[in-house]
Amino acid sequence: MNKKKSSFSTQGQRADIGELEIYRILGNRYADAVGPFVFLDHIVPKTQTKVNKTGTGAHPHRGIATLTYIISGEDEHFDSAGNYAMVHSGGVQWMNAGNGIIHDETLNYDSRTDSRITHAFQFWINLPAAIKAQKPAYLAIEGNEVPVKDLSEGKGWMKVIVGSFEELRSAIPDYSAQFLYHIHLEAGASFTTEFPDDVEVAAFLPLHTAILNDEHFDAGDFIEFDRNAGTIELKNENNEACDFILFGGERYKEPIVAEGPFVMNSRLEIANAYREFYNGGYGKIDYEKQRAKISGSKA
Repeated sequence: MNKKKSSFSTQGQRADIGELEIYRILGNRYADAVGPFVFLDHIVPKTQTKVNKTGTGAHPHRGIATLTYIISGEDEHFDSAGNYAMVHSGGVQWMNAGNGIIHDETLNYDSRTDSRITHAFQFWINLPAAIKAQKPAYLAIEGNEVPVKDLSEGKGWMKVIVGSFEELRSAIPDYSAQFLYHIHLEAGASFTTEFPDDVEVAAFLPLHTAILNDEHFDAGDFIEFDRNAGTIELKNENNEACDFILFGGERYKEPIVAEGPFVMNSRLEIANAYREFYNGGYGKIDYEKQRAKISGSKA
């Protein structure tokens, strides 16, 4: 099978929130979506000197699933459907916003470890029109629950955050063919995987340079590939381990209309999303009640 060719590469734009240093990777000037993925923010590794108490602030979503993958730190989640969880390093927060929800997240260093580094990714996954009309849903997945496998010959490991790979299967629901992999390669190691026709695929290099299908790319590069069937070879020629984020899926075939925190299928649906939000249709977050419910269950 032929190697897939890169279509373009680009770097993200700064989009900081409070003390968090963030780069907006997707959308970018070349692409609005990769498969069902319409958004990617990289919260870059940073030593945290003080506890973040304000988070992102309560805000609405509709028509998408948000996915926060925490490399290092702990992420506290609240939403107006009554969901609350604290997920730690290696874990995932997934929220299907469905027909409307308000949520808030606060990322801090992991209180269970000596590390004060915070590092995470947030994706938005576009939902099919039928799912956009359903009630919201939520999953909290700790790091030890994320499917992982060691690669042969001590080359590294691979985690399946969304979708499946060989015997690995994520607990996050699939509403279309989609995948999100975290691949960790030791110095000098390589890994190859293949994709069929009409699958949209992108890679992101969060921290190190790497070789992808014989092309050199820099740390911070987002790379999209052609849609022909073919393989992608990831190669780490550094003197230290290197991480790759590989994601995509089948092309989203319904119209996409995005504005602010809403991704719908028409301008009218966007207008309805705003109207229902301003009319109080998404509910409210009861921070103290949600925290107390979790504390009470541990007593």
